[in-house]
Amino acid sequence: MRATVFHPRLATLFREHLGQDVFRLEPDTIGIAGHEVADRILAARRATETERPTFKPLHGRSIARSEASSVTRTIGSDVREALKRERPRPEDVDLSGLWPLTGHMFLRDMILGNDPYRLRVLMSRNLELTTKLTWSVISAGAALPLSKRGGRRGAPLTSLAGLVADATTYQDRRYALGMYRRAAAPVCFTVSTLVSNALWLGSPIDPETPNQHLLYESLRMLPPSWNLLRNASPEYPAIDDRIGAGDDVLLLPLLSHRDPELWDAPHEFRPERWETLDPDNTPGYLPFGHSSERCWGRHMVMPLAELLLDLIRGSGLEVDPAQTTGKVPLAGLLGVADVRLVKARRAAAAA
Repeated sequence: MRATVFHPRLATLFREHLGQDVFRLEPDTIGIAGHEVADRILAARRATETERPTFKPLHGRSIARSEASSVTRTIGSDVREALKRERPRPEDVDLSGLWPLTGHMFLRDMILGNDPYRLRVLMSRNLELTTKLTWSVISAGAALPLSKRGGRRGAPLTSLAGLVADATTYQDRRYALGMYRRAAAPVCFTVSTLVSNALWLGSPIDPETPNQHLLYESLRMLPPSWNLLRNASPEYPAIDDRIGAGDDVLLLPLLSHRDPELWDAPHEFRPERWETLDPDNTPGYLPFGHSSERCWGRHMVMPLAELLLDLIRGSGLEVDPAQTTGKVPLAGLLGVADVRLVKARRAAAAA
């Protein structure tokens, strides 16, 4: 029997606020878990540039919505190109080891493998340790121009790397490298975390269960984007008088996804529930944001996650039976840390 252990602050949210709609979290912050209030809050106005998770100002430089949309389309084209290439067979890929790191590295090489090292190093999870470290690596990478023929082994650059090659000054290259990480890293981080969560929650996986159902249910129980911040705004007190004029609002899909009034057996992993539910039209279900402003990257996340699950399920891997506890740290991207994938015993014996 496996146990999922949440960071104490996350466990406190479940213990004290599950089933509530509006509640005070901090002297200046209101928590929102009720789906009707959340719908009205998110529909009241669009997210500002400081509230957007990926396209916040970059080193003091604002990122317009038009530019954010263009960059998202660029990385989207690179993902589509990677998916169009000949897919690896399960027997040709070793995805055993610790997840989500193993999946992250696989996706980095699959999508960006032909880009030069100074770009690919920006995908390192070690750069999450400090902003200073990230910008040191970016500054070093921006020192020299990037040739448009600068792909490894003569291969073409990705379209995202082409934005770096187009930059003519040091400052522009530094900005372009920052955007490279901002656009590509969240795709690799999110997909690998989602698949890792699905493996942990769903193993042993029924061979008849579709990948999509596994992923939708994983997104329900462990939504990678588990909170959505909206800064104090005059629209919000008019929606609910428990919100003060100076209160920031923290919307919590982590709680609405387990609201006992919305879900049968909310703490149980039941992928079969998605046989009859529509993920785009289910109250309180916000894995990719609100209908008024969906996450631009969701059309990349699902195909990549399904590909990884296909490879894993086809190669006879399973969560290590000896691993009985999975820890969920307090992080911006919610997921089980260090899930060990090993060759299934029956598959190993047959080989």
